[in-house]
Amino acid sequence: MSRVGKKPIPVPAKVTVNVNGQEVTVKGPKGELSMMVHPEMSVKLDNGTVHIERPSDEQNHRALHGLTRALVNNLVTGVSTGFRRTLKLEGVGYTSEVRGKTLVLKLGYSHEIPVEPPPGIAFTSEEKGTLIHIDGADKQLVGQVAANIREWRPPEPYLGKGVRYLNEVVRRKAGKAGKAK
Repeated sequence: MSRVGKKPIPVPAKVTVNVNGQEVTVKGPKGELSMMVHPEMSVKLDNGTVHIERPSDEQNHRALHGLTRALVNNLVTGVSTGFRRTLKLEGVGYTSEVRGKTLVLKLGYSHEIPVEPPPGIAFTSEEKGTLIHIDGADKQLVGQVAANIREWRPPEPYLGKGVRYLNEVVRRKAGKAGKAK
């Protein structure tokens, strides 16, 4: 049996879960999310917990069992507490600021880079513009927005400059050896 898939998903007090056939809709203080569950998986709701069941012990059913449970759990967690990704800017003059809802990045180019947040995403900037927090209810969307921002200047291995995740370790390389005198 799938260790992840068999765990029940507890539903917090302010969250409501509706199961309509293969569609699971979750509403909470941070918003509303929904997803379509694989047709071979079944979702049961009883006494404030959600259970995912599979039809057989085949390998693809076992894999879908754990995946479905993790995705539904992310919906419940997202609408109750939300998700956050933090990016750190390393480099001289690399800063960020939030103007209205738009994140404006200065990453060593001749121009500023405005980043418009998709619906459900909020930006905050702190520590003199070197930390960027990306908050939202949808885990996949928060991660994708963070990856898109990181793409503008990925961390380079020689000086370590660029946009990195908060606890990311960048492997550093030695520069030129120099001329022996």
